[in-house]
Amino acid sequence: MPRKNQWLILQLISVMRVADMTSEEQNMTVKEAKKIVESFDENHNPSEEEVFMFTEAMTFLIQENHDPRDMMYLGGYYYEIKHFDLALKYYEMAATFDYDPAYECLGYIWYYGRTGERNYKKAFEYFSKLMKKGDPVSTYKIADMYKNGYFVDKDQAKYEQIIEELYPKVKDMKNVFDPVPEVFTRLARIRTSQGKTEEAVNLYLYAKNFLAQRIKYNAFFGNLNIMKWLIDDLYKLIEFDEDFFDFFDMYYLLRSPHKISFIYEEEEHKLESVMEGDECNVCFDGKWFHSRDDFFKDGCIGNMKLTAIYEDLYGFEVE
Repeated sequence: MPRKNQWLILQLISVMRVADMTSEEQNMTVKEAKKIVESFDENHNPSEEEVFMFTEAMTFLIQENHDPRDMMYLGGYYYEIKHFDLALKYYEMAATFDYDPAYECLGYIWYYGRTGERNYKKAFEYFSKLMKKGDPVSTYKIADMYKNGYFVDKDQAKYEQIIEELYPKVKDMKNVFDPVPEVFTRLARIRTSQGKTEEAVNLYLYAKNFLAQRIKYNAFFGNLNIMKWLIDDLYKLIEFDEDFFDFFDMYYLLRSPHKISFIYEEEEHKLESVMEGDECNVCFDGKWFHSRDDFFKDGCIGNMKLTAIYEDLYGFEVE
């Protein structure tokens, strides 16, 4: 079922349930709401019912506490499932509290035109506000704007200067949500253009391992896209070894028809990519996915997403 239709159904269910509730049933405590949110955070494959309870709990917490962190959390959830109009609503709500993370996310909304309208002027203003405070994410996005000529004149030298200056500031960061892969992959492309292939490869490999750990906890489509582009770029520089590869290396294999097997908890699992138009459909354990993107986003064994258990997958073979 399309996500848009799922969301509409959830909203209809919400209205019907509220209408059927007594005033006592409608009451929720902050403690209960936080427990629902905590349970949802630990669930890698939530049901529609669990999604409904999560959004109700977050809405309640926002109304009760007026905490911009809650607004950002709910906005981030809607961004992740691509309901960008609702993401914008909660990001703008958080921005009224002069909350810095809201400016970064609003920059992304307008940079990519997530709600249907690109506004590079707004994006530049939001990113610049945080770049002046030393925020690394907004800094590399400003660099991108110089690279692409968005709102500012195109300036490759300025782009490279910003990334070069940013690299030493992020290279020792350890939190998986720090922007290490984003900066490393940009610098790797600069090194590739300079003919420094070995350095570029090392940057890509470090970024890959770092990003894999992030995706384990958050298989957000933006993180998966970075991994896909990273893998595509990496194997333009080095030869792919079909005798030694891992879960995320399958981004490379699934660009074309392949049959692959791997093991999880001593059980063998099989997948096959079949060319359909310009890209491959992927069949995993009998379930079909429209693309490699859909496979990496939604592929599961039982209720566990493959991205969450990737470290426990082994014995990869091309058949």
